[in-house]
Amino acid sequence: MAIEQTYVMVKPDGIARGLVGEIISRFERKGLTLENVRMLTIDEELARRHYAEHVEKSFFPELLDFITSGPVVAMAWKGESAVSVGRTLMGPTDPAAAPPGTIRGDYGTVVTENLVHGSDSAESAARELAIFFP
Repeated sequence: MAIEQTYVMVKPDGIARGLVGEIISRFERKGLTLENVRMLTIDEELARRHYAEHVEKSFFPELLDFITSGPVVAMAWKGESAVSVGRTLMGPTDPAAAPPGTIRGDYGTVVTENLVHGSDSAESAARELAIFFP
């Protein structure tokens, strides 16, 4: 297995619900190492860069409104298979399909506000980490 980095973001709903500590704890208990963290409010330009693959999709305006609605916590994590481990900890995008024991399965309610974002590949992680931790 390879040591890799991944990007994880607690979205505005996760912050509003006071779940930042719980989310960080789950990653730490799994054995990943928090390498960098910052809290910020994403503006439209940053949102368009981060979600570039979604800009032309019909749901993008709602996503833009949501992700710019409040602060987020951006994090760089490192560890064995960090990308896939992170995705497993979060659970599927749709909280209704996420199993208990995952972040979205335990705390998520709707697909459009699903608490966390995580890189889906090593390439995405490198791109996202460069955006949030230049």
